[in-house]
Amino acid sequence: METFTELMDFVTDPHYHEKRQESLTRLDINTIDAPIIEIIDGFSKLPYCFTLQSCYGHFLHKNQKSPENIEPLPVSDRISRVEYRIAYIALCIQNSDLGRVLFDHLRRIPAVDPEYIQLGCAEWFWKRQVNSYVLQIEPKRYITRDTVSISYQEALHIEMIRNEFFNGLKKIIQEGLHKKQSG
Repeated sequence: METFTELMDFVTDPHYHEKRQESLTRLDINTIDAPIIEIIDGFSKLPYCFTLQSCYGHFLHKNQKSPENIEPLPVSDRISRVEYRIAYIALCIQNSDLGRVLFDHLRRIPAVDPEYIQLGCAEWFWKRQVNSYVLQIEPKRYITRDTVSISYQEALHIEMIRNEFFNGLKKIIQEGLHKKQSG
């Protein structure tokens, strides 16, 4: 995320509900990368957040040139370099009790691998919508880049972390939906 910054504190947002409704109205699930449709749809059902943007993360190499590639990396000894296009999710989180609970859960995700998962803000999202936060999977040394060239071995590691990351988000959503139904 080229405008990635440190975390900012929650602020009052009197227009949260209107912005959320606008976002949900504009949401076209057909434009979401297939492996994360369920996640984006799940967040849309939680009244204390909404997604701003997301990407599953894409690996391009000499045998795979498609920028929308969602195929797993192949087992190969002939691929030395991979172009990795960042996996991330940008969310607006309501400044509320449940919003803060969600934020606390999201804050734990980077512990999976702090060298490859970061939670922060992106300047241009924050300017558009306060209380917007970004979770990204990117080598820490490239924290502000959207696309990087990495070794095949590092790409395999990122792929594993990315899959664990999105599975973790699914669990957080299920927990949130459970609270919503029982609350």
